[in-house]
Amino acid sequence: MPTLGVNIDHVATVRQARMTNEPDPIWAATLAELGGADGITLHLREDRRHIQDRDLRLMRETVAVKLNLELACNAEVLAIACDVRPYQATLVPERREEVTTEGGLDVAGNSAQVSDAVKRLQDAGIVVSLFLDPDPAQIEAAAATGATAVELHTGAYAHASENYAADDELRTLIKAARQVGEAGMIVHAGHGLTYRNVCPVAQIADMCELNIGHSIIARAVMVGLEQAVRDMRRLVTGL
Repeated sequence: MPTLGVNIDHVATVRQARMTNEPDPIWAATLAELGGADGITLHLREDRRHIQDRDLRLMRETVAVKLNLELACNAEVLAIACDVRPYQATLVPERREEVTTEGGLDVAGNSAQVSDAVKRLQDAGIVVSLFLDPDPAQIEAAAATGATAVELHTGAYAHASENYAADDELRTLIKAARQVGEAGMIVHAGHGLTYRNVCPVAQIADMCELNIGHSIIARAVMVGLEQAVRDMRRLVTGL
């Protein structure tokens, strides 16, 4: 059964809206752990729109479960990651104008840059995952970088408006997961997953980890973060 990583970026987004000290993403990470999260995910963006350097460093000291840092192939942020040394780093694309990450990393078109980033992180003792669209060419390119895992971008599946379209996208994810596994990499997935659509993705063969943020934080506004995480973990694990 897959593990659940809870992305707490949106807690920091609310804090930064007023440039104050609450809500504290460190506290949110603790509550997510109490709710059963197997990992905490956070994205240190180049423009620091939500998570700040302080958040990452404090979470490295306080988070008891797996800490997964999302970051771009940016020299400054890579240096911070290598200094802080989270358990895992997930390389993602990044554009200043996007609200959230809109697609997978173009490894095939930037193989030298991505391979260099993978090596830097691995030399620091960090497990590396690449956030990719379920595209055979990108998965093949990812395998050549030496990355340990691939996180499949589930946005097309999550945003499919008709059931038949969602079924098609799910089949694409299943094929991509098989290719990732056959290439010797670990299968992760995330983006746009909710309480309504997560179960089919969680049931994909060899799925190891799901990273989910917005839907959990949205429910937490109504029921509290511990309960929101507990509800999602029940769906992900089937327990």
